[in-house]
Amino acid sequence: MITESVPVPELLKLDNQLCFSIYAASRAITRAYRPILDEFGLTYPQYLVLLILWEQDGLAVNEIGSLLYLDSGTLTPLLKRMESAGFIERRRGKLDERTTEIHLALKGESLRRQAIRIPESFVHDSRLELSEAMQTKSMVDRILRKMLECNNNMT
Repeated sequence: MITESVPVPELLKLDNQLCFSIYAASRAITRAYRPILDEFGLTYPQYLVLLILWEQDGLAVNEIGSLLYLDSGTLTPLLKRMESAGFIERRRGKLDERTTEIHLALKGESLRRQAIRIPESFVHDSRLELSEAMQTKSMVDRILRKMLECNNNMT
């Protein structure tokens, strides 16, 4: 048992960890979206899938996974729940039947018209200025790109 107090170097303090700040902010943002998305019967990951499909319908599962940085083991159960809820349809690929394409179902398509309220509500509820939110997003995107570059160089 250590009885004497050893000073913690500044670099090892939790408050000085970028990873913790991003992690905690991510959890807080997801929590803030929850009541907004509950109105639509969506979880945050389901909302992300719909955002992708509203931009480009009919993507393969692996393409969606790549855009969300999710593996198929995480994505497949999520897509099955979305299909059961009537948001999407899973279909065999037209060019390659071994692939599964994800298409918007009527419920997912009709939600697009109402969904503009989701980011507007988040910005309003978070009390962030839109410019602050966009600056932060730009910086986090830059961090993500650099981390992905680092990870790609390590493999």
